[in-house]
Amino acid sequence: MTITQNTSAPLVVVVGVTGNQGGSVVKALAESDKPYRIRGLTRDVTKPAARELAAGGVETVAVALTSDNAAGAREVFKGADIVFLVTNYWEHLDVNREVAEAKMIIDAAKAAGVKLFIWSGLESIIKVSNGKYPNVHHFNGKGEITEYGRASGIPFVNVQSGWYAINFWKLNGMKPKKVEDGTYVLALPVGPQTLLPVIDTPNDYGLFVREAIESPEFGAGSEVLTSGEDITIGDMISQLSEITGKKIVYSRISDEDFTTATGLPPSVALEVLESLKYHEECGYYAGKTTEASRRHLARPTRTWADFVKSTDWSSVLA
Repeated sequence: MTITQNTSAPLVVVVGVTGNQGGSVVKALAESDKPYRIRGLTRDVTKPAARELAAGGVETVAVALTSDNAAGAREVFKGADIVFLVTNYWEHLDVNREVAEAKMIIDAAKAAGVKLFIWSGLESIIKVSNGKYPNVHHFNGKGEITEYGRASGIPFVNVQSGWYAINFWKLNGMKPKKVEDGTYVLALPVGPQTLLPVIDTPNDYGLFVREAIESPEFGAGSEVLTSGEDITIGDMISQLSEITGKKIVYSRISDEDFTTATGLPPSVALEVLESLKYHEECGYYAGKTTEASRRHLARPTRTWADFVKSTDWSSVLA
């Protein structure tokens, strides 16, 4: 581990350090042969994940990065060379709040003289689809934040987040479900040829942030598209079936059946539905490829098959 307290090492401030992406950033920087100081921001430094990070050399700081706390944000960014920001729309489902808080953080980091600002963004689906899919707020809000960051004048890198491999394990509307004959069916409102940039986020997302910091090919003004493997939904289901030994088939269902099956409030179900339809029609990264973004990674990423093998599916495929 190369996390250090030596003041000659660059200071990286990680927002949301106990989350999937923030924790992955710490993991990747700790694997580097270059030393880093890391200041991890969280709302509760007493929770187990924060205490574990502190034991590993991370300076953990409790702060509420709400839009009315610009002074607090400027304080925690003091002395920072690099800032990593991820926002969690799903925590509150308020895209206006998400955008306002992120803009405040960008402004505070700029005021603190940060040399590199790394943002976990997503495409603006409403723009890419020419307004066809206006309700995917967790993408559209991040697209607005990306535009603001690029125009702010801060040295800005957009390290977009790929499709979480854990979605087919965790999300109720996307889990395989057992049917009467004992087989399992994974049913979605898109075709099996839909291509996704699947990533085991806790293990691999931080590799791309480290690449943005350490590789001369990236840096300020660049865009990094994260992916452990680009794979179709059909191939994902085939591999899941083969590896687990369970008979799992894919079924395309109607939009209405899918939104009902999610069990989510109608507005949230519509958001998930539109995101999937967009991925099928326009591509997760709007037709951009991930090959260049994987060119200078410090180690190989996990494939979908690797993720399946490392995950306990007994609760899903009971």
